[in-house]
Amino acid sequence: MKEVLENWSDNMPSWLWNILITITAVIIGLIIKLIIKSILNFYKNRNDYSLFRSIIVHTGRPMNHFVPLLVLNLMLPLMDMQKRFYIPFSRFIEISLIISFAVLLVSSIKVFEDYMYHVYDLNKEDNLKERKIRTQLQFIRRILVTFIVLVAVAVVLLSFDNVRKIGAGLLTGVGIGGIIIGFAAQKSLANFLAGFQIAFTQPLRIDDVLVVEGEWGRVEDITLTYVVLNIWDQRRLILPINYFIEKPFQNWTRTTSQILGTVFLYLDYNTPVDAIRAEFDRLLDATKLWDKRVKVIQVTDAKENTIEIRALMSARNSSQAFDLRCYIRENLINFLRDNYPESLPLQRVMLSHEDNFKQDKDTTGLPA
Repeated sequence: MKEVLENWSDNMPSWLWNILITITAVIIGLIIKLIIKSILNFYKNRNDYSLFRSIIVHTGRPMNHFVPLLVLNLMLPLMDMQKRFYIPFSRFIEISLIISFAVLLVSSIKVFEDYMYHVYDLNKEDNLKERKIRTQLQFIRRILVTFIVLVAVAVVLLSFDNVRKIGAGLLTGVGIGGIIIGFAAQKSLANFLAGFQIAFTQPLRIDDVLVVEGEWGRVEDITLTYVVLNIWDQRRLILPINYFIEKPFQNWTRTTSQILGTVFLYLDYNTPVDAIRAEFDRLLDATKLWDKRVKVIQVTDAKENTIEIRALMSARNSSQAFDLRCYIRENLINFLRDNYPESLPLQRVMLSHEDNFKQDKDTTGLPA
């Protein structure tokens, strides 16, 4: 086979032979890529989980250029090219292959991330473990992608002799420059280190429910430097990540998503509390929003004109707790209005006999 190739190369112009080698390498690479894709397509429908589909989606485009470049790099020795052209061309292929391989590695991380998202699905009522894993996974993925990019850039730069020589002379300057940059970027470094701390100590996680700066929302994203809070009205609150290390905040799902909700009613003193308690029990039994853990009706305060009645109930999560509170508040008000209207707050005015006399005299001009 080697002799045949040598005969062909001798009987053919060098430029045509080189073009033929390049085209052959690209065709072989595409064929290998199509074979791999066909195998994955065959197996992806034989399993409920779409791991192979994830591989095709994320690595399909990188494979389009990685496999042909790899084959072309292997076939470089077969090319008939002068040294002054061969060295830059081979260097170009090597650099392209390094960049392509880095892109393929980043895509492979996304495949692994899809697999972990499938295993640790957030669509559960109690998804504490899943949120822990996802928070750490998201942070680690960003670190790995940054590391891969930096290594790829370093390998590309070190492939040039001039850069390698310059790098040896810059070691001292880099040390001094690193100290200067460290002082200048203290806040950025603090955010970065706070990101590490949050990823592994986890005072907050992806999909946690927080109350921050008077706003209620869910953690939508945690990056290396900031946190995105998806507020209930679809606004986004962006906070530096070290905020959650330095300042207090409320986390309603730190250990569990279960939560208690309260409804306060301010009613007249003649309100039948037992009737309200019975209606409260009936309303809770009739809704799926209540998780059947806590139900309490208590008179928690007595003011000058009204009494304060607190309805305490439990729900599976904060969203259902809010809906449950609205449901109980609305129906208890309707119950009192329809059955005990005298229980609604009243303003009482007591008139003495002298007040009646003065009122009649002011009206008629004569004593009553």
